[in-house]
Amino acid sequence: MNALRKFRFDSIVTPLSSIFGSGFLVIVPILAEVVGKYSVIAMAAVSALAFAVGSVIRFNIRYAERVLAEDHHEVVLSLERISDLALVPAYVISVCLYLEILSSFVMGGLAHEGAIAQDLLTTAIILAITVIGLWRGLEPLSFLEAWCLYITLGIIVVLFAGFGWHDLGEWRSATGFTMVELPDNSAWTILTVVAGTLIVVQGFETTRYLGAQYDMVTRVRASRWSQIISTGIYIAFVALVTPIVAALGGEYHDNSLIDLTRHAVPFMVVPLIIAAALSQFSAAVADVITSVGNIEEATGNRIKSRFAYILVGFGATMLTWQANTFELVALASRAFAFYYLMQCLVAMCVTRSRWRRCGFALVALALAFIAIFAIPAHQ
Repeated sequence: MNALRKFRFDSIVTPLSSIFGSGFLVIVPILAEVVGKYSVIAMAAVSALAFAVGSVIRFNIRYAERVLAEDHHEVVLSLERISDLALVPAYVISVCLYLEILSSFVMGGLAHEGAIAQDLLTTAIILAITVIGLWRGLEPLSFLEAWCLYITLGIIVVLFAGFGWHDLGEWRSATGFTMVELPDNSAWTILTVVAGTLIVVQGFETTRYLGAQYDMVTRVRASRWSQIISTGIYIAFVALVTPIVAALGGEYHDNSLIDLTRHAVPFMVVPLIIAAALSQFSAAVADVITSVGNIEEATGNRIKSRFAYILVGFGATMLTWQANTFELVALASRAFAFYYLMQCLVAMCVTRSRWRRCGFALVALALAFIAIFAIPAHQ
């Protein structure tokens, strides 16, 4: 019973927090802009691909780690090293993305819109995180991860109830729903923009790097259950919010969820902004810690943590002033797609099953497409 309790309340916190931090707050306006009333179908497709990628990660936890520990398969070792290196820029982009979303929601709550003000706030937070990291490290802030997840899940439950009640009222009304029609986009645009949303379901791979804390079986289960839970919540959330998207009048922004919440569940606007700030800050801190660790490991400790904090902070700051939130979503999706692609190649080298190898190859092709062609919405 103790082991089961630890699994439920401990091992899935990191992957689930990462998944919800990756883009839960911005997925609705992105999908609404590109596929309109078919957003649920697009969300299901992205989630299905993510689950296939998760299966690759779980295969590598079960089998590739054993091969890597033996330290004699040069091809697998090289692919894994490239994979680890690819995570560094991916996490730097994610740090910037999380904090841009944080700034956007805070500014939206203060009714102060403006790219410069948003970027200044993001830069200030990056600087604060970097200084704290240099001063005493960020590990003391890691306790925020669990608390932020619980707060986020609590607010999601209330939002579900609020949006569901509003939808029910609209459905019973004389006019019914006013659904947003499919925008006039080409099939290629739809495919490449939806491909650029992979980041919103990213995070299940974190269990791959928790071997010092949990055994193999626990990490595999944590990865699987974090995807099952988050997939159900994502699809249900998009389904509940899509009927209200018409209230935006065709104007889609990274903090449009505030306007939708104000329209359907006004009393939840302030809690939503607080949850957004906490969850995004916690996710950013977690990714800074991870990227600093990856830099140290990838360079054989030639780059120490103090300089690694500076590199991460500098990289995130430069991105802040070069890209908006939607561009960062697509860029992060491309970066993580490349990482997942490397993991697929690792799995293909390790497996002895021809059918599994074919399945991994198909997933790899999809990830290669995302890494090359994914584009942002709202260009």
